[in-house]
Amino acid sequence: MPTTPPMSVAVVIPAKDEAARIAATIRGVRTIPGVSAVVVVDDGSTDGTAAIAAREGAEVVRHPRNHGKADAMMSGLGRVSGLRRVGRLEESTSVLFVDADLEASAQAVGALVGPVARGEADLTIATLPEQKGSAGGHGLVVGLARHGIEELTGWSPHQPLSGMRCLSPAAIAAATPFARGWGVEVGMTVDVLDAGLTILEVPCDLQHRVTGTDWRSQVHRAAQYRDVALALGVRRLRRRLGPA
Repeated sequence: MPTTPPMSVAVVIPAKDEAARIAATIRGVRTIPGVSAVVVVDDGSTDGTAAIAAREGAEVVRHPRNHGKADAMMSGLGRVSGLRRVGRLEESTSVLFVDADLEASAQAVGALVGPVARGEADLTIATLPEQKGSAGGHGLVVGLARHGIEELTGWSPHQPLSGMRCLSPAAIAAATPFARGWGVEVGMTVDVLDAGLTILEVPCDLQHRVTGTDWRSQVHRAAQYRDVALALGVRRLRRRLGPA
């Protein structure tokens, strides 16, 4: 196995109403070698998510109301930048985005860090095994995301919507500001590849809460489809317009 050089990693966890899971998720990511800070962005929770995260020693950023995943991720990056400015994190620190509902399985996200540390990739993306209790229903959104990324970049990801990602500083610069809402992963992928950087998908043994089949789940999928389509549309428009 290749030797992985030491690398400082900041973990950013966007969270909404995850009081039942956030503590186990934080404990899971703290087992990953190189983790120097854990930032939890409480995106308008109405439960004890923020208090529990603080009790676990995480840096907590609070949104009084829900702003959506992309804004929560950007707020997390803002706190990471602040920690760099005061010398608590190195300038070379990479950022590991982790979903809040992974619980103990979050330790497996550590597999994303090595390829970035070794310079094999600027962005690593977790691919997940079949999820327990999976009800399916994501085919339309996943298909739109995969085909849209392939159309724009020539690369076809296995799991284009996976939210577990490790970014080098160069990838962060290329991908920000993030695409809105649920389009964040698709926009990130296209922008990083457009910058000439390298992406690698890495299998990770992760389990998280799956989206069901009730009406709320269908509304969620519709919002995902809207945001993914918008992210792809913005990037198609940029191609047509060319350099400013």
